[in-house]
Amino acid sequence: MGILRSLNLLPVGLAAAVIVSANVKASEFPTLNSSVDRGLQQAMDKSLQRLRLNEAVAEKRLAVSLVDITDPHRPRMAEVNGNVMLYAASLPKIAILLGALQKAHEGLLTLDARLRARLVRMIRHSSNVDATAVLSTVGEEYLAGLLQSDGYQFYKPYRGGLWVGKAYGKAPAWKRDPLFNISHGASSREVSRFYYMLATNRLVSPQSCAIMKEILSRPAISHKFVSGLHGVHPGARIYRKSGTWRTYHSDSAIIERDGRQYIIVALANDPNGSRWLERLVVEMDKIIFANEPSSRVAHAGQTERLLH
Repeated sequence: MGILRSLNLLPVGLAAAVIVSANVKASEFPTLNSSVDRGLQQAMDKSLQRLRLNEAVAEKRLAVSLVDITDPHRPRMAEVNGNVMLYAASLPKIAILLGALQKAHEGLLTLDARLRARLVRMIRHSSNVDATAVLSTVGEEYLAGLLQSDGYQFYKPYRGGLWVGKAYGKAPAWKRDPLFNISHGASSREVSRFYYMLATNRLVSPQSCAIMKEILSRPAISHKFVSGLHGVHPGARIYRKSGTWRTYHSDSAIIERDGRQYIIVALANDPNGSRWLERLVVEMDKIIFANEPSSRVAHAGQTERLLH
């Protein structure tokens, strides 16, 4: 258990419960680390240059992950700074959503109409009041243990990832992440894994995945990915959570349109970050539809070089 033992965060029985529920069909799906697609990666690199975002990438002020999951058994991924953890504002509320569904699945929480309404407001409207209330119900220690559990590993002790160490209010942080001292953090790789597991029914249970996907649908805030994509493809279905605080802008989504399904996650630290993401999603959508599968990067060292 490593860091979980040292932090004493994992409730008794949680690790086993997560492994059973999340990994029943794990062998059917490859890791994203092994799914980098050369053609998709080259297209992303060229697109970022056209958008004049390559400097932000070099300075690690922009992280992007793009995963074509039209065939969920053969995902195709491209990314830059995928393992760079940045402040993500409200985006990590997806972790609170997972915590609530996991705890309900274990019979420790009742997913009644009141709680479901809170979850909808927390995700679609990004309500801080509801996020704080749900986090209190789920429990900070429980959630931290869940994110680090063997079955999920959304936060890794050697690299970081998805983290909620503070309520969404004025109260001080409960525990900032151990590596980078971030209160609400994410990396585009781990958020992409979250959505990949959601799309393939490997978060908690298939029934729980259906509930989470419904809550993530019909976003009430129209900016970044939503305004960008709906401006050119108004019929696209978007399952999404974004975040904004000062110069930090993030967005994440599963997008479905015209027979294709893909994941896009972007984290930016720049005053113009919201506009970056609005333009970025349109370009990444073009890439998905323009690129067919090609040979993947097979060697782990080559993969890491492309990702950074």
